Amino acid sequence: MDDGEHCPGRLQEYQVIGRHLPSEANPTPKLYRMRIFAPNDVVAKSRFWYFLGRLRKIKKANGEIVSLNQIHEKRPQKVKNFGIWIRYDSRSGTHNMYKEYREMSRTEAVDALYQDMAARHRARFRSIHILKVVEVEKAADLRRPYMKQILTKDLKFPLPHRVNKTTSKKIFAASRPSTFF
Repeated sequence: MDDGEHCPGRLQEYQVIGRHLPSEANPTPKLYRMRIFAPNDVVAKSRFWYFLGRLRKIKKANGEIVSLNQIHEKRPQKVKNFGIWIRYDSRSGTHNMYKEYREMSRTEAVDALYQDMAARHRARFRSIHILKVVEVEKAADLRRPYMKQILTKDLKFPLPHRVNKTTSKKIFAASRPSTFF
């Protein structure tokens, strides 16, 4: 856990639309829309202002949020492949990265990304910026070998060391059972 910002498996996807406050010079300011992954709507709004402040000269004091919607997965029962472009700050510098995950939803893929980045790179939630999340529909478009190996035809996961549990057998036996068949 990291500063109370991120709880594993608790991320939601939000669409936040905001703009600069209307003024005499600009009565209809341009709208800015972002899709943000956050544990709740308060963090989503905070991240929106964080990113908008870096991209445009707009901050919370001179801007307003027009709408905030939670985005739900269209088909949450289907397993999908996701490609995620990120930018993260490590101890040595800033790096761009592309990663692929096989999950049921966009939020689960992003959550897997945060766990993976924490494990492999010791990257915190605050140092990871998600640039784009795309569902990869065609198997030919997958880039990573760890994703391609799952898509081979007639894939099987053998379980060689099966121990059959039967209630009729005795607990203690005179000879050691053979579990390799």
